[in-house]
Amino acid sequence: MITAGDFRNGVTFEEDGNVLQVVEFQHVKPGKGAAFVRTKTKNVITGAVIEKSYNPSAKFETAFIERKDMEFSYADGDLYYFMDPESYDMVPVNGSELSENFKFVKENMVCKILSYKGKVFGVEPPTFVELEVTDTDPGFKGDTATNATKPATVETGAELKVPLFINTGDKIRIDTRTCEYMERA
Repeated sequence: MITAGDFRNGVTFEEDGNVLQVVEFQHVKPGKGAAFVRTKTKNVITGAVIEKSYNPSAKFETAFIERKDMEFSYADGDLYYFMDPESYDMVPVNGSELSENFKFVKENMVCKILSYKGKVFGVEPPTFVELEVTDTDPGFKGDTATNATKPATVETGAELKVPLFINTGDKIRIDTRTCEYMERA
């Protein structure tokens, strides 16, 4: 159990069947009336952000979110299968649980599987991935001086903007948090 007076950034707790994480908190002691805790919380499963005030003595059940490294094995329709490297169990994850940046993940990459009480609610791909460019317009001498970009398709089928000097067959590093080109690999 945790009280609202113990809230700190990053603390997760259960309220009305929802799993919430404290993003911001502020203990307020007005000159008149009782003290309260003003919080900004994020619903861990849906991603919704809520601002709410609590009595400092209000008690909540602590929520433990499990983050486990698993290897992406294959996709079958709308199900994506991840293998636990310790037990070799296959865990199916619905495509709706995957974030936009999952398009840069290829088979055998290690991802973090987020679960609460055994229910998977999210997948975090690796922060940086190295992929080969499979299709882009050819680069020409002198194209390195400008900051212009062109579209490119990588081996997972995802599209992103790359500098003009990148050619088909080049390996590039991509930041999956921003879905942007970082550098040549």
